[in-house]
Amino acid sequence: MSARLVRPALAALAALALAALAACGGGSGPNPTPSTTATAISDARCQQNEDAGTITYMTGYYYQSSASILEVLAADKLGYFDALCLDVQIKAGNGDPTTEVPLLASGKVQIEGLAEQDLIQNNLNGLKVTGVSSYSDAGLDVLMTEPDVTDLTQLDGKTLGYKGYMPIAIQAMADKAGVDWDSLHKVKVGYDPTVLGRTVDALTGFISNEPLQLQAAGHDVKVWQPSDYGIASSLGSFAINPDFGQKHPTAVQDFLRAVFKAFQYCADDANVDECIGYDEDFADPTQFDADHEKGVWTTEVGVYKAHPVPTGFGTVDMDNVAQLADLVTQYGGQQVSADEAKSFFDDSYVAAIMDGDKVIWPAP
Repeated sequence: MSARLVRPALAALAALALAALAACGGGSGPNPTPSTTATAISDARCQQNEDAGTITYMTGYYYQSSASILEVLAADKLGYFDALCLDVQIKAGNGDPTTEVPLLASGKVQIEGLAEQDLIQNNLNGLKVTGVSSYSDAGLDVLMTEPDVTDLTQLDGKTLGYKGYMPIAIQAMADKAGVDWDSLHKVKVGYDPTVLGRTVDALTGFISNEPLQLQAAGHDVKVWQPSDYGIASSLGSFAINPDFGQKHPTAVQDFLRAVFKAFQYCADDANVDECIGYDEDFADPTQFDADHEKGVWTTEVGVYKAHPVPTGFGTVDMDNVAQLADLVTQYGGQQVSADEAKSFFDDSYVAAIMDGDKVIWPAP
């Protein structure tokens, strides 16, 4: 069942509202509100998108207000998918690429958020998926230390905590900073960031999560970002099932068209609270923390604004992909050339929907 909740009777009322708003000249800005989305597609293109059937999108981590998640939820709630005749079913992922990517590769899921470096590694492992977009060449992986650490080489011989796996961006940053990596005592820890300073001297995490949690708990930390050391990464990247993309290119284009439009809408300070409310509509109300989710979103938008993809909004920066290939080869334990890594990406979908940094709306 689609995540959309529009009923026929409400749709009729919405049509009347559209007419009234049009007469008043409302919604004429660069990011129209839901009232202006009804004429976003031709009948022929609408039929092409309907022929694609239900498009299952899986989030990278439940319904967190992260890039590649919140804007999909907002696109649904704002009516952008409806305006493009897309039947999108949104499912929550568990944050584990080892269980999510096989669903994408098998076609049980058509689109999901997947970091470019993870996409490269999964393709090398035989899971054929295609990267189609990214917002930034900077990622979310960070290293946290106590504030008195002024140089990463001070960690030599100390204990480094990580969750699940060691991010290659963290390894690359430490190497570039001159850290004696082999001298570190690397231990797998749980999801409680307060172990920093108690049981570990440094801790990996995401810039939009653990630092916010520690700050809320009154624990000052120093945050070390790989992007400050020129280390390649990615933020808000989307991947598709390649067979689905070949069969239904307009559906992929218009999915991206809708979510890019929603991202730009939600990145506007005036609309942040509204968009966090859309997240709350999907999330478990017993676990939803609006203040934390707002911090997640605004932090990630800040990363995007500080490090936008240099090749244009939403595009795949192939130079960044080449650098990621080097990182995967050096730190990920897999051999991949720049050309092979680039073959895992297709930027034609984004090229069809963007005019510079502006989303083409209505669709052709």
